[in-house]
Amino acid sequence: MDFSKLRSIIEGLLFMAGDEGLTTKQLAEILQLDAVITGDLVNDLTKELKAKKRGVQVSFVAGAYRLTTNPAHAAYFERMAYSPTRSSLSQAALETLSIVAYRQPITRVDIEEIRGVKSDRALQSLVNKDLIEEVGRAEQIGRPILYGTTKSFLDYFGLAGLDSLPEPSSIPDASLDEQTQMLFERMEGRQMTIEEMPPMPDSDLEDHQD
Repeated sequence: MDFSKLRSIIEGLLFMAGDEGLTTKQLAEILQLDAVITGDLVNDLTKELKAKKRGVQVSFVAGAYRLTTNPAHAAYFERMAYSPTRSSLSQAALETLSIVAYRQPITRVDIEEIRGVKSDRALQSLVNKDLIEEVGRAEQIGRPILYGTTKSFLDYFGLAGLDSLPEPSSIPDASLDEQTQMLFERMEGRQMTIEEMPPMPDSDLEDHQD
């Protein structure tokens, strides 16, 4: 049994799982290994990443393992989150935000089904910018995270509340392109950039990075 290869596989699986993470049981089923051996492999990977002072580490959150950033590098993550060069929202982030705004609460998997592509980076970017947040867990296998918009989202787009979101059209299932365009026009009209928003308190930033 190639333990080094198995640890590498686990690292890749946790990366794919994103914020939802994977339980020991889920990892064991995927690897077709005993749960005890799987747990030992995860512990070995955790120690290995810490010993090598890697930029990511394995954390146990809400009953599941997931990859998180190294807290020792928090100052750099904060600088990246609020860098003027990253102030504008990318097309991917804006599409993801429009889905969350109009269809919240919603899981990452549902977002990706609508977009047709993986949305981990877009979601993380929006969380870092305090535009979306975890609002609960879905009553599904694995208890996936449900995302919703924040108060900062309302401030950013100048909305009194979610009921003030621009109506895409009279058609019940408006297209993603139309929803995204509506938010983009709203953003342009505000002429407001991310750096104009009040920075998150340090405690909030740490919560987002855990």
